[in-house]
Amino acid sequence: MNDEIRALVLQNALEHNGKADPAPVLGKVMAFHPDMRKDPAGAKRIVTELVLEINGMTIDEQKVLLEKLGGPKEIRKRERRDPLFPLRIVEGKETRMRFAPGPSGPLHIGHTRAAILNDEYCKRYDGTFILRLEDTNPERIDPEAYTMIPEDLQWMNVSVDETYIQSDRFEIYYDIARELLEKGHAYVCTMDVEEWRDLKLKGKPSPERDQTPEEQLDRWDGMLQGAYDEGEAFMVIKTDLKHKNPAVRDFVGMRIRHAPHPRTGERYHLYPLYNLSVAIDDHLMECTHILRGKDHLNNTVRQKFVFEHMGWELPEYIHYGLVSIPDTVLKTSLIREDIMSGQYSGWDDVRLGTVRALAERGFNPDSIRRYWLEVGVKPVDIRFSWETLETMNREIIDRSANRYFFVDSPVPLTIDSPNPLEGRAPCHPEEPERGYRYYRLVPTDGSIRVYLTQKDVNSLEQGELIRLKDICNVRIKDIEGPRAEFVGIDLEDLKNAKGRILHWVPEKSLPCKVLMRDGSIVTGLVEEGAETAAERGDVVQFERFGYCKLRMEDMVVGRFTHK
Repeated sequence: MNDEIRALVLQNALEHNGKADPAPVLGKVMAFHPDMRKDPAGAKRIVTELVLEINGMTIDEQKVLLEKLGGPKEIRKRERRDPLFPLRIVEGKETRMRFAPGPSGPLHIGHTRAAILNDEYCKRYDGTFILRLEDTNPERIDPEAYTMIPEDLQWMNVSVDETYIQSDRFEIYYDIARELLEKGHAYVCTMDVEEWRDLKLKGKPSPERDQTPEEQLDRWDGMLQGAYDEGEAFMVIKTDLKHKNPAVRDFVGMRIRHAPHPRTGERYHLYPLYNLSVAIDDHLMECTHILRGKDHLNNTVRQKFVFEHMGWELPEYIHYGLVSIPDTVLKTSLIREDIMSGQYSGWDDVRLGTVRALAERGFNPDSIRRYWLEVGVKPVDIRFSWETLETMNREIIDRSANRYFFVDSPVPLTIDSPNPLEGRAPCHPEEPERGYRYYRLVPTDGSIRVYLTQKDVNSLEQGELIRLKDICNVRIKDIEGPRAEFVGIDLEDLKNAKGRILHWVPEKSLPCKVLMRDGSIVTGLVEEGAETAAERGDVVQFERFGYCKLRMEDMVVGRFTHK
């Protein structure tokens, strides 16, 4: 494996004038050796060490070593096991699966797992993907989410076949609730809710639990007609009071709430709770497979009681492990407060983990799909890896990202040259057909001004020979100025002197700022031509800096994607 990685580094170095870039090498290593994704930090360390070793060689030495390793070659990817196990399919029955978020805000990276896995199964089995917006809690609804969620799914290339909104279905829930009461599988309780909860924890019934269906229906009609206030009555689904898990014993199916609903206003004051409405909808929408996290295991048991009470055929329940997502705020109520206070610019603020923020930063939806497909439907809990997602995304966007020079914290460098300097750089180093960026620097009074980063200027040494990438070699005359003199264009001179290659921008460049994930803003200059990419909203690579999605605002503005 080490020889394969060394060969990848050498191939990258020889494609870039003897200097390998660890980022694309790491992406290829992860692709060819999926097991290394389990330790991205270790993989990065190995690649970085090899890049330092190989970048210290001459190009001739690199060529000789690559030949010893078998020469340039396509290293075959290892066979990957399909992480999505086959579904149990009933012959002649259509596969129907659902994704059911609450419309409290747009989707975030956590939601994408369920959306993509359900969508992938529906695509594989020619099934129906159902989007169900579960809005039976009037106090946790963002009206804009009814539009944002379908837009997020469309960006993710999730194919929605049918859409339902639960607040349109209250009369359906009422009809089923009445049927449950008539059959003796539910009751209306008027006890203090804490006293009721204490009884069921002890495995004891409420005094109203075993009253006749006629008595239950009288109280039910009273709930519908507004005879009770909030907390004075609630409808309960019977389960097993001796169940070993107290959380599964009798659960509330309907409650009274006088809060207005964003869609239905004050038309309803009796609201179904999660487990009752979900069980009813999963049956009536003919869902064949319920795919969700194992945090829903107790809910599955509760919902099965509703199916059994009603004599309905059970779907197949599949639970995958939980995922923790580090360094990311996902709770929509907190995000909304921070948007309103001005801390965040909106749901697409680059600091957030929303689907909109990822799109705005330049992530490709295929990378998110690939991430969750490789994670699969395993029952083990996992920790989400931003590094792995970035590696997958880099492999996709690198093919289309044109290159530009961007200099942050720019410092002028004066070059003594009586003649104009000319050069060109490929728009993409591996696709010359895309064309070149051309440079012509004309001297004024015998000198030319370009800009370097403050970091590079701080590292300059008196008399050092450096190359300004893709244009010329200069020797540093004065580190205080700083000032340099033109000494030629031959790369061999630079290699013999073991000089460095630095990025730069012409004096005539464009102001640019980059919004970083941590909320900081990097300001600098970008070469002309980037404004066209910004007007298109392209994802580009600022060489030596990272990938960015550009927008044209009062200047060229980049949203930092990743290295």
